Amino acid sequence: MSTQSHYPCEACGADLRFAPGQTRLVCDHCGHVQDIPQAVRRGDHLLRELDLATALRAELPEAEHEEHRTLSCPSCGAQIEFATDHHATNCPFCATPVVADTGERRMIKPQGVIPFQLTEKQARDALSLWLGQLWFAPNGLVDYARKGRKLTGIYAPFWTFDAATLSDYAGQRGDYYYETRTVTVNVNGKSERRAERVRKTRWHSVRGRVARAFDDVLVYAARSLPAQNIDGLRPWDLSALQPYTRDYLAGFEAEGYTVELREGHHLAKADMARVIETDVRRDIGGDEQRVARVDTRYSDETFKHILLPIWTAAYRYRGRAFRFVVNAQTGRVQGERPYSAWKIGFAVVAALCLAAVIAYFGQKAP
Repeated sequence: MSTQSHYPCEACGADLRFAPGQTRLVCDHCGHVQDIPQAVRRGDHLLRELDLATALRAELPEAEHEEHRTLSCPSCGAQIEFATDHHATNCPFCATPVVADTGERRMIKPQGVIPFQLTEKQARDALSLWLGQLWFAPNGLVDYARKGRKLTGIYAPFWTFDAATLSDYAGQRGDYYYETRTVTVNVNGKSERRAERVRKTRWHSVRGRVARAFDDVLVYAARSLPAQNIDGLRPWDLSALQPYTRDYLAGFEAEGYTVELREGHHLAKADMARVIETDVRRDIGGDEQRVARVDTRYSDETFKHILLPIWTAAYRYRGRAFRFVVNAQTGRVQGERPYSAWKIGFAVVAALCLAAVIAYFGQKAP
């Protein structure tokens, strides 16, 4: 889902918006400023973790849920939420027109949010720099951000997972050793015997146990954006998380999760397993390791639903939409890109001409 929160200005009635990098709401019409109540930093009891087992049993209190009127984008699958006075909009990820229906969806409320830090202009500058560095990009793409095309500010949904783990493992440790052997080689038509060192590996079985506490394993909770683009926006400074309040959403949109909690937990455990295997290999030691078995027990499992800030833009080239995203906390840019066929062709012709010139002068050389 995607929704935009509207807050009327006390002075003139126009919509207030959250000012990126600040803790206040601003009216672009009359300049009125309204402070957001003092933000409570991460670690305070108000930004709490929720018990995972309770949520997986669908036993969270009603206060942890919200109802949303949503419709899936037919092109990219984004869940778009509409305010009661809106009935149509364009998908913020692919610009596909979407019309609302009357369906409602019960969802877990966010516990935390990282407010926007970059303004739209700052995000456009970062996007322009990134686009300008792309090889073989169409001229229209390079000019896209420079012409002041509007970017859309969206809070993307994520799950975070915490767990204490204890892992018993079995495997083998390999230690290198060297042996000297005599070999026969041919030198100028004559056979000679030489000594050479050969590396071998001595293996022996090992067993052990490793422990690790995981904090805020991050999982993207939607499918609207390609995984490689979302991964490319990392890292996020989650110490900047604030307890969720819709004040931060004023003037921006927020997408709802389409990756349910159970699936998100499964993805998080896969990430944890990769880290645990690294711990196991380090614990085994030696020059090589073989891991035969890892049995992990999980405890103290908790989770949060959080929103992270992203500026998005969509560019259409030959009937296809290409999406760009900017981390609105750090300015990192990721996106899909088309290639200009004529630029590639020109580069190939230029390379062939250069090769021909080099070959010609090479033949002329004495």
